[in-house]
Amino acid sequence: MRPRITKRRTNNPPVAQGKRFPFQVSVVAWGDLLGYGGTIAEAAFNPLDERAKASISRMREFHRIVAERSNRHFPSLVINDGVAAFRDLSLRSRSVSHDFLEKSWELFKAVNAAEAKRGDPGIRMVVACGFRVRGRKAKVENDHGQVNSILRRFREGQMTAEQAIREASTARPSFDVVPQLQANFAFTKAYVAESSGSAGGLPGQNFYLDTGLLLDPSCKWPSGGGQIFWSDDALGLDTEFRRVVDFPKTAHLEGGAAELRTGLEVAQFLAGDLDVLKALRSSQK
Repeated sequence: MRPRITKRRTNNPPVAQGKRFPFQVSVVAWGDLLGYGGTIAEAAFNPLDERAKASISRMREFHRIVAERSNRHFPSLVINDGVAAFRDLSLRSRSVSHDFLEKSWELFKAVNAAEAKRGDPGIRMVVACGFRVRGRKAKVENDHGQVNSILRRFREGQMTAEQAIREASTARPSFDVVPQLQANFAFTKAYVAESSGSAGGLPGQNFYLDTGLLLDPSCKWPSGGGQIFWSDDALGLDTEFRRVVDFPKTAHLEGGAAELRTGLEVAQFLAGDLDVLKALRSSQK
């Protein structure tokens, strides 16, 4: 179990705005529709079965809600009945953490409100923090066959600019990736913890927050129950979660909730090292 660091560090060297390290401090919210797999299994994975039709309708409604609430500051990846929302934290400020938690909570509430109307069991969501390794960005290569074909036909006058733009907008690479979720240990933690469910101490249609994001895990914000110690022996993961019941408006500091850690403070907590910034700088040499 990692050493616990509960106080702010005030004598770290300043972090320049826009400074980039090969390791980022990430936060991920992973949510999964409860009971979805079981219902599909009961229909023998036959889309013509009425039970399967209801599940597919449920999934499409879920996707619609996620799409409506996703944006450049709250990007998401949907995988069937699950969603991962993700963002890198700011080393200097707690405002990014605050914004991400608010948006995760709003998504959680919106999905469960729709689920309740349908009579479905809802979603369980886990928010976790962790390091991630920066990787390459997926892109459409210059020699991509479809792109070259569009350019050739446009130059030869076989299609208008509007037609070329419309076709190019649907071009897809043969390999794609979400860089922010690769080698992302916040995603690993959130996914494994949510999947553990009741057996792991995280039951039901609830929202669980990694207390590593909180400056003082015993603080009264956000509103919720006591600490839940969760661990996965096979992966060597352990975290304290809080079951959140509300995110009330709170005192703010530097644009974010005063109860939250900055990205640098999260990194110190995760590494159990108050001089983690020195180690991050050394990793660039």
